[in-house]
Amino acid sequence: MQRRQDSLNTTTTSSTRFPSAQYGNQDQAFARAFQILDEAVTQRVFPGASVAITYAGKLVALKAVGHFTYEESSPQVTVDSIFDLASVTKVVATTSMAMILYERGLLDLDAPLVGVLPEFAAEDQLRRSVTFRMLLAHSSGLPGHEKFYLSAHKREELIGDALRVRLKSSPGTRVEYSDVGFIALGLALERMAEETLDTFCQREVFGPLGMVQTTFNPPAALKSRIPPTANDQTLRMRIIQGEVDDENASVMGGVAPHAGLFSTASDVATFAHAMLNGGAPIARPETVSLFRRRETSPLGTSRALGWDTPSSPSQSGKYLSAASFGHLGYTGTSLWIDPERQLSVTVLTNRTWPDCSNHAIQAVRPRFHDAVVEALRVAR
Repeated sequence: MQRRQDSLNTTTTSSTRFPSAQYGNQDQAFARAFQILDEAVTQRVFPGASVAITYAGKLVALKAVGHFTYEESSPQVTVDSIFDLASVTKVVATTSMAMILYERGLLDLDAPLVGVLPEFAAEDQLRRSVTFRMLLAHSSGLPGHEKFYLSAHKREELIGDALRVRLKSSPGTRVEYSDVGFIALGLALERMAEETLDTFCQREVFGPLGMVQTTFNPPAALKSRIPPTANDQTLRMRIIQGEVDDENASVMGGVAPHAGLFSTASDVATFAHAMLNGGAPIARPETVSLFRRRETSPLGTSRALGWDTPSSPSQSGKYLSAASFGHLGYTGTSLWIDPERQLSVTVLTNRTWPDCSNHAIQAVRPRFHDAVVEALRVAR
C-alpha cells in the first residue's frame, strides 16, 4: 500500500499533537456552561455527560457530570468514561480514512462509486452517476435510514441490502443525511485500502494521535467505564452497554462506517486539536480545508465532505463562525470545531437511555456552546 510522503511520517512533538492541559480554573471560567449541564441532568435530558473544550491549543476544560443512568446508585460519569459516539464515527473514522486515501491518490472524489463497487449499479442507470463526493456530502439520492436489521442477520446480508436499496431522488439534486450512503462509502474505502475500517483507522488515525481509549467493539474489560445507551426490549432484549447502540451497525459486527466508534471526551478533543492544527500528523492542511468546506451543490446545503457546517438555527449555537464544522451523534454526542476561534467543543452523553424518545438535548447543545463562547470572551 502506498504510504504518505516523508513529511507526514516525521515525528510530531507531543506539544503539537496534544492540547496543553490547562483546565485548573475550569469551574470558575465555565461556571455557567457547567451549570447548563447540571440542570440538564436534573431535568433528565441525559443521565450524564463528559465534555472537553480546546482553545488556542490548550485543553481548557475536561469535565464530567451525572451518572450512567438516572438511578443515583449507578456509577458516576468521569472524564475517563467511554461513550458510544454513534454518527460522530462518520467524521472521526470514516471521513479521516477518506482524507488519507484522497491524499494517497486512491480516492477520486468525483469518480463514480460503481468504479469500486460495480454491484451498486443494479439496473438503474442513475446509480452510475453517484460519486464519492455525493456520498460524503449526503446528496447521493440514497435514503437516510433503513431498518435493514429487521431482515438481515449477518454483515454480508446487510451490506447487500444497503447496496440494492432504491434511490429516493436523482443523485446530486437534494440533500438527505444518509447512513445508507456512508455504509456504501465505507465499503468502497475498505476495498481501496484493502483493509477494514477499524484496522486502518487504528494504524493511521488513532495510533498516530495517541487516542488510546478510542476503539470499535470495546473489550469486555472496559464495560464498567461505558454508560449504557438503551434498555432494548424490542430487538436485542437486553441492556445495551459496551456494544454499539445502532442496530444496523450491530448486525455489521460493531464496525460500521456510520456508527460504532467508542471514545472519551479527551480523545475526541485530541482529534479536534489535530483538525485545528491542519490535520498533522494524519493529514495535510489543504486536505482538511477541502473536506471541511461547505459544498456549493445542491443549492442551500450545509454539508461539507463528511462534516456539517452551521445552519440557522444550528446545534452549534449562535456564535461559532461560518467556517466551523462539526457533527452530531444519535446517542447524544457532538463535536464542533471553529478554526477562526481556534476552538473545539466535545460533548458526549447517553441521552438515549433508557430509550430514544427524549430529544431535549436539542435545546441544551446550542445553549452550552453559547455559554462556552461567552466564557471565553470574558476571559480574554
